[in-house]
Amino acid sequence: MTYQFTKIAVKIGSNVLTRKDGTLDVTRMSALVDQIAELRKAGIEIILISSGAVASGRSEIKASKKLDSVDQRQLFSAVGQAKLINRYYELFRDHGTPVGQVLTTKENFGTRRHYLNQRNCMMVMLENGVIPIVNENDTISVTELMFTDNDELSGMIASMMDMQALIILSNIDGIYNGSPSDANTKVIREVEHGKDLSDYIQTEKSGFGRGGMLTKTNIARKVADEGITVIIANGKRDNILVDLLKHPETTVCTRFIPSNEEVSSVKKWIAHSEGFAKGELHINEQATKVLKGKKAVSILPVGVTHIEGEFEKDDIVRIMDFKGKQIGVGKVGFDSAEAKKMLGKHGLKPFVHYDYLYLE
Repeated sequence: MTYQFTKIAVKIGSNVLTRKDGTLDVTRMSALVDQIAELRKAGIEIILISSGAVASGRSEIKASKKLDSVDQRQLFSAVGQAKLINRYYELFRDHGTPVGQVLTTKENFGTRRHYLNQRNCMMVMLENGVIPIVNENDTISVTELMFTDNDELSGMIASMMDMQALIILSNIDGIYNGSPSDANTKVIREVEHGKDLSDYIQTEKSGFGRGGMLTKTNIARKVADEGITVIIANGKRDNILVDLLKHPETTVCTRFIPSNEEVSSVKKWIAHSEGFAKGELHINEQATKVLKGKKAVSILPVGVTHIEGEFEKDDIVRIMDFKGKQIGVGKVGFDSAEAKKMLGKHGLKPFVHYDYLYLE
């Protein structure tokens, strides 16, 4: 059997791994591990991004006093992550498959050096036959530095590790063309570039997770633009992972069609770096039109009207159009003090070179 992909990232959401009462669904977890082990034995390289630590810890311990949301996450994740990784270790050991724990924070993606250190860590694990099991380190994350949820983290991991596909397992079959509770509603099977899904997306967040379908869709679009297939499917369906790769045409899911354009490693990092932006470059109407054209262009001082915030050379900055709307992010070639002296001038080096610019 020839599988469609040989390198995949699999994200398992909290609602897949937990029962209604918040306890860990070991039966479901075991079934998913069986499928991952089967795919791995078929030669598929897999990185697992797993939620479930907070939900797992919540069912394990009762707080002695009322805690705020950050304290709760830190307490429950500290207890729950140990429980979660131990269960994975035991389940994969039954298949003779070694696993390793990778706990990360959003800060670890903030600089190119930290980004590459993480990448190297997981490369070494994969080269030695170890499945990386990745989760956010909620014990030390604080609100402003948290990932939106593990959907965002999974997108960053899939991009960083040059995966061919990212499979996001949730508790529904995909993105519906109406309310999932409506009998006439159907799953949107494929999402082409530029397809407007705003009428279909439910903004409610899911039970034990932090994110919802809006987050999943935004991440899926960004990752697909980087040439990676993104699939949203129901992790509670039996044999879902194997079916997605063996029988892609008949398995119910939403598939985001990837771009054919190659994206450099640096651009992939920049694409996911919005949360680390130190300032803003505001560009005029003409520069906005040029950037939105098909030709690859850099951001020159002549097209920038004003600068907000303070930043150093090589920091990430937001690119704002003439109406004040964000249209991208980029790595800036000058510090803010120097850049302000160059505003509006012709014949100077670009503020942001095209190779270090990501447009949304």
